[in-house]
Amino acid sequence: MASFHLTFDLEFFGFLPAGTTTTGFFWVYARAIAATFFFLAGVSLWLGHGGGIRWRAFGRRLAMILGGAALVSAATYAADPSTFVFFGILHSIAAASVAGLLFLRLPAAVTLAAALAAYAAPQFLRTGAFDTPWLAWLGLTTYGIRSVDFEPFLPWVAPLLAGIATAKIAARSGLFAALRRHPPSGAIARALGWAGRHSLAVYLVHQPVLMALVWAFTRIVGAG
Repeated sequence: MASFHLTFDLEFFGFLPAGTTTTGFFWVYARAIAATFFFLAGVSLWLGHGGGIRWRAFGRRLAMILGGAALVSAATYAADPSTFVFFGILHSIAAASVAGLLFLRLPAAVTLAAALAAYAAPQFLRTGAFDTPWLAWLGLTTYGIRSVDFEPFLPWVAPLLAGIATAKIAARSGLFAALRRHPPSGAIARALGWAGRHSLAVYLVHQPVLMALVWAFTRIVGAG
């Protein structure tokens, strides 16, 4: 994510050609990163609540994600109201996590089938009935959405459901038990563990820091 945002910042300040991050490799790269976020959120949801929903912990986590989403919306609205983030990756992860609760106790095959259906839904269910700002978050409008980050519920709930299903399969195969018996060690493992435990803070802070650094660079050498 940081590498993509650094590329975006370099494009924004003119060091890379316009459209670099919205076409070709970086277009695919951005979606692969987002899919990984959702997938890991699904794995985490099952690890935390697969044995029974811990409502207080879930509510606390959901509140943190929604708070982060609100900060992103407010900051991007202040920067440019015409393209502000009204349903970005944090908003979508929050909604998908609530939906994911329904699949925690269902068989992995059912959850995977639901993931495939969610992925395919925008290809078949788009209709003018969803062409209203209040339903745009579903991802079924017949027109494109103008926003610097739009990750609609459909199809993005799909990788989260896939993460839940994969976690179920991994648990049944004994993978998680093996990892608990032989946890990774070393500085890299500790750094990754810290980043994982503070992923929301890392997500919220890294882009302003990167943009500030690129801006400072432009003050020294000039814009691209």
